[in-house]
Amino acid sequence: MGLRRKTKSPAMFSHEFVIQNHADAVSCLAMGLLLGLMFEVTAKFVIMFITVQYNVTYITDDRPEPVHFYEYGPKDIATIFFYMLIAIILHAVIQEYILDKINRRLHLSKTKHSKFNESGQLAFFYLFSFAWGASILPAEEFTTNPTLLWKDYPHSRMFFQVKFFYICQIAYWLHTLPELYFQKIRKEDIPRQLYYICLYIAHISGAYILNLQRLGLTLLVPHYLVELIFHASRLFYFSDENKQKGFTLWALLFVMARLLTLTLSVLTFGFGLARAENPGFSIIDGNFNILTIRISCLAAICLTQAWMMWKFINFQLKKWREHTQNQIPKKKVTSTKSKPTKKEPSRG
Repeated sequence: MGLRRKTKSPAMFSHEFVIQNHADAVSCLAMGLLLGLMFEVTAKFVIMFITVQYNVTYITDDRPEPVHFYEYGPKDIATIFFYMLIAIILHAVIQEYILDKINRRLHLSKTKHSKFNESGQLAFFYLFSFAWGASILPAEEFTTNPTLLWKDYPHSRMFFQVKFFYICQIAYWLHTLPELYFQKIRKEDIPRQLYYICLYIAHISGAYILNLQRLGLTLLVPHYLVELIFHASRLFYFSDENKQKGFTLWALLFVMARLLTLTLSVLTFGFGLARAENPGFSIIDGNFNILTIRISCLAAICLTQAWMMWKFINFQLKKWREHTQNQIPKKKVTSTKSKPTKKEPSRG
């Protein structure tokens, strides 16, 4: 009978122990908050973690049923924290039961393994967010009437789907910060991921706090579609390096999305809000329609789009160089095959 080697378990509360068991610990914390709903003493406190807060109900003559709107406030931090825990749990489930199983079949290198996990997680998120956001847009009628992006500003009251969408978006991107540690991301990849994580948090939170939810939602949906195509193409590329047609479609849509973002941003901040009937600054009313904030928002969006285009151009140049370098050895092989072989002269 052969002896079994005992795998040494990591020490309690060591780095490896935290990384291996972080999903279980977070699950226990989320379950503890849910169990708090069962008791009357804790239910009043726990409810703000789970349900969307700041409900405002209006009764109008046009509609017999009351209309429910939502505003934002400090209690949203608790709600975002709870759904950040849910995002960490879902991240671990997708990683263990889907991505890790595919990785074992593909036998990828360490570099490709890390990129495959990143694209796999983001592809699931972009697909879900794009489908959710695309289902909200027709109900809000932003696509048919662009003037609604700035008309009747400030848009301090939101429907449930819009507010919950923003809560989940902020929660997801906040959860990616501890995931850099939990997933053992390589040091050279951390700055690159931190750049786009911080940009997402800043732009989505800014749109939420400044009551620009309509513009933010309209810009996020096509952007998520473009990012979904890119990461799906990268997943197919890792499985078979000959599958690169998706990158061509992504490149075309990427440029169109940048133009759409710049166009709608200039229209909203440069023309729509600038000519609004109630310009001014009031935190109580949620009105941030002053020149300084409009210029700052437009500058932030333009600089982000310029940075994304710069990264896009560098990516395309890198691909072109790799393609030309791969073509040179093939030309040499074909040229050597096409040369005629000289026959040796016969002796005698």
